[in-house]
Amino acid sequence: MAARQRSFICPPDQMTVAVITGAASGIGAGLAREAARRGMQVVLADRDAIALESVAAGIGTCAHPVVTDVTDYAAVDALATLAFDRFGAVDLLFNNAGVMATGLSWEIPADKWAASWKVNVDGILNGLRAFVPRLIAANCPARIINTASVGGFLPSPLMAPYSATKFAVVALTEALAGELKMLRSKIEVSLLAPGPVKSDIFRDPPPQAAEQFHGVMTSMLAQNGLEPDAFANRVFDAIERGEYWIIPQPEAFDQGFTARTETIAKRQAPIFYGVEGNE
Repeated sequence: MAARQRSFICPPDQMTVAVITGAASGIGAGLAREAARRGMQVVLADRDAIALESVAAGIGTCAHPVVTDVTDYAAVDALATLAFDRFGAVDLLFNNAGVMATGLSWEIPADKWAASWKVNVDGILNGLRAFVPRLIAANCPARIINTASVGGFLPSPLMAPYSATKFAVVALTEALAGELKMLRSKIEVSLLAPGPVKSDIFRDPPPQAAEQFHGVMTSMLAQNGLEPDAFANRVFDAIERGEYWIIPQPEAFDQGFTARTETIAKRQAPIFYGVEGNE
């Protein structure tokens, strides 16, 4: 495909190129489809080549799949090079790839802990290292959206790697926003905190200690989770409003966050709803 010639004088057709990691399923696939519906060129990145091609085929000619392992900086840097070489600019960068591990925190194998950090935190950091210098050099308006979770504010037993890494994403994203403001950059930042969205993030079989929890979570997603496309529509509406905190499901966040803030302010022990002796 021939490169789209685009001047760095910042033409008015903003938000026309979106790069999305973790785009082969769930939230990432929904974001890719919504970006295409809104007239964007979409660069889809994921390490699952077969699923990625399937999502791209369903979108059509504006979808550009690139097999990418976000834990490999060289692969993410190659993704950034491809996107800028092909289109001349990137308007939206979704650092979205994520994984889940469940179980008792001290029993979860070290390799699963490491994988959670590599994908959920280092994957975003690799995205920043590869894209931010190019975005700053372009000197045009752009937005970076990092996917955390409601679980990045409300920790849960039996999913410590997920909660810990998503807390880290919240802190990393706020630091990034502050740094870009210090530089007077034209790059804006958003923190995306999904609630329950129908996806296959709980696809891996759980350890025995987490079987019941795993069943409750998968059932909750099936019954109450938003469809990825409906979720993505809310996300893009929030981006158009210029929101930093993108919390598309406030019903899954507001009450719990308020209660947690109060317990911290009052120096009270955490309350874990559904855990015997803590309600």
